[in-house]
Amino acid sequence: MVSDAYRDDRAHVFHSWSAQALVDPLVIVAGEGAWVETEDGDRLLDLSSQLMNVNIGHQHPKLLAAIHEQVDRLTTIAPTHANPARSEAARLIASKAPGDLDMVFFTNGGAEATENAIRMARLHTGRHKVLAAYRSYHGATAASITLTGEPRRWPSEPGQPGVVHFWGPYPYRSAFHSTSEAEECERALQHLADTIMVEGPDRIAAIILETVVGTNGILVPPDGYLAGVRELCDRNGILFIADEVMAGFGRCGEWFAVDRWGVTPDLICFAKGVNSGYVPLGGVIISAAVADTFARTPYPGGLTYSGHVLGCASAVASIRIFEEEGLVERARTVGEGVLGPALQALTDRHPSIGEVRGLGMFWAIELVRDRDTREPLVPYGASGADAAPVTEVVAAAKKRGVLLFSHFNRIHVAPPLVTSEDDLRHGVAVIDEVLALADAHTA
Repeated sequence: MVSDAYRDDRAHVFHSWSAQALVDPLVIVAGEGAWVETEDGDRLLDLSSQLMNVNIGHQHPKLLAAIHEQVDRLTTIAPTHANPARSEAARLIASKAPGDLDMVFFTNGGAEATENAIRMARLHTGRHKVLAAYRSYHGATAASITLTGEPRRWPSEPGQPGVVHFWGPYPYRSAFHSTSEAEECERALQHLADTIMVEGPDRIAAIILETVVGTNGILVPPDGYLAGVRELCDRNGILFIADEVMAGFGRCGEWFAVDRWGVTPDLICFAKGVNSGYVPLGGVIISAAVADTFARTPYPGGLTYSGHVLGCASAVASIRIFEEEGLVERARTVGEGVLGPALQALTDRHPSIGEVRGLGMFWAIELVRDRDTREPLVPYGASGADAAPVTEVVAAAKKRGVLLFSHFNRIHVAPPLVTSEDDLRHGVAVIDEVLALADAHTA
């Protein structure tokens, strides 16, 4: 029997990134910790944190209490005013950022954060061009989709002028024919330096990159790469924008992933894990030099819901929970000690696994038809029938009570940071089982 919720969804809800006639959503009605529940009473282990954002887990009681308390006091106030929740959220977020990034411009999510970050960079430098990597995702608003370096950009072209794409490091599928991570780092930096040269250093406002590439592969940069990007930016008067929408707030075992490499960008974009999406919230953390540009000159941008008090109150509570429960440290230790090794162990049993990579609670399994040639299990940009070998794996896991995220020829494992070790092992056991479907397509 079709429920009212399902019927009304199919009649009236227009789903993102989807052919509407082909959408067949689960009706999720409840959640707790690392688990969600359907209207039929089925429980599913959420190894995707929905869209890699529910870092703190579903329905954390302290976070719910903070939202309820704020609702009783004040639900909304214009961004022109100061408010205790907004002020404290900004202070706490800035306190976790590296260097002198000490001011916060609040947005409703990650796309608006990247959109405003490049606007700030262009106004600060007086330059127009922005370099962004291939195999990246920065959002779906006008500028952010132009920055995006994967097929979701294509239907929106022509996009905003001035964006130039470059190749970032990806040792497993090196664009530079590298044979080691050190070589990949060196050659990727040389490619970026050459791109800066031919595009005109004095015309480039910013380089934006995901510190750890998220949707497009959980690509962890080789040691030295981010420091090299920072040096190239400093040498040429270019701003370094770190998109930490996915990688930040504990996902990689650090408050911000850049902390792992000791690098300080000029701007950091955040969203998702700042409050696990309980209320929409994102923003840009701004260095002193960039903030100073707008000390006497108005910043030409704003949002009705910038710093919405419910979002800010939830961010304050979330950061305090992170601190009290040691969730950043837990993501690092459990990722290195339990989740990562368990996923790596699958490689010996499944010829469809080309590579397992990641850090913290942020992992990808890259699936191939042939380990020697590294032919992807499905083609780059695959959708519909072309993507079936991967979507079948995800569907089989869902039938067994585990939610996974996939993109092209990869399965991503990014559970809430609160997920128990037993639940992680259970989830990996299900992955182990369903990968037999992928193995059937191997040479």
